[in-house]
Amino acid sequence: MAAALGGLGLLQGRVRLAAAAAAAATFSLGRCGHRAPVIPWAGRSYGSHAKEEEELRVRYLDDEHQGIVVLGLNRSYAKNALSKNLLKMMSKAVDALKSDKKVRTVIFRSEVPGIFCAGADLKERAKMHSSEVSSFVSKARATINEMANLPVPTIAAIDGAALGGGLELALACDIRVAASSAKMGLVETKLAIIPGAGGTQRLPRTIGVSLAKELIFSARIVDGEEAKSIGLISHVVEQNEAGDAAYRRALALAKEFLPQGPVAMRVAKLAINQGMEVDLVTGLAIEEACYAQILSGISGMLRRAGYKALSTKWSRMAGMRHVLMETNHLSVSSLQTFEQKLKRVVEKTCLLT
Repeated sequence: MAAALGGLGLLQGRVRLAAAAAAAATFSLGRCGHRAPVIPWAGRSYGSHAKEEEELRVRYLDDEHQGIVVLGLNRSYAKNALSKNLLKMMSKAVDALKSDKKVRTVIFRSEVPGIFCAGADLKERAKMHSSEVSSFVSKARATINEMANLPVPTIAAIDGAALGGGLELALACDIRVAASSAKMGLVETKLAIIPGAGGTQRLPRTIGVSLAKELIFSARIVDGEEAKSIGLISHVVEQNEAGDAAYRRALALAKEFLPQGPVAMRVAKLAINQGMEVDLVTGLAIEEACYAQILSGISGMLRRAGYKALSTKWSRMAGMRHVLMETNHLSVSSLQTFEQKLKRVVEKTCLLT
């Protein structure tokens, strides 16, 4: 599996070549820190190792949730507003996650009740020189792009307000889950600016061009129910007393992903993401390239696993030879014939499983 996951970088290059070649009608292939104990359902308590001053908490879940990583925004005094330091921490965390082959799903959530992310830290921005503002926005856009490009499924758990850059962060996730009381909107036009961290591109790709224009032009804020009705989020849940209903739903959803093939999950995400940016014919060529990579990657593993299983079965069978012969009064030659037939059946089964 490690070799197959390691080949995804090469596959991405091949997918890009596939897209370009298909457009020309000729398809060719080119080539975190301490893992603290976690209690996922215990409200906002993550374990004794969590520090209150951490603006971004990274937690690797264990037991039945092993493989799920939770990134928790924790700037309560600033409503989780995106500062230069928080963006730096997010970028560092995402960089570590994308190369960790044990990670299966990432959940983005807030550890501050009633808020997901209020967008950019305007107080910090007010102290910046104009040249710094441009650099800050570029950094925010790059960090959110890095999140969007994580090779594993990502889920935004929106238990509170997600405004401006906060919604742009959520839009970069594969799936969004929100409490019915949560508020969402790209409100930048109220400040005489526009969304600058992907909002003008990801929102229309999510809910459609016309409706996206309407929401951005009006700076309208919608609740969880309306967000679900327009396709902005995938799931809406009633908020609970703990204020983490969306996180709990996201965790349950992430748990559904765990039994699936890890390589297949990554390649499926790659195929979908790349395919959505091109025409259908090119998209189908991308799918073909991804499917070929899967077959190439797993055929060797299955064959090795199959023969290993066969070898194990064979060693056990050898220990049963005397018992079989005494019980069924089989001759050695008859038993050898039986073993040869069984070997072929087991081999086929192992290779096709």
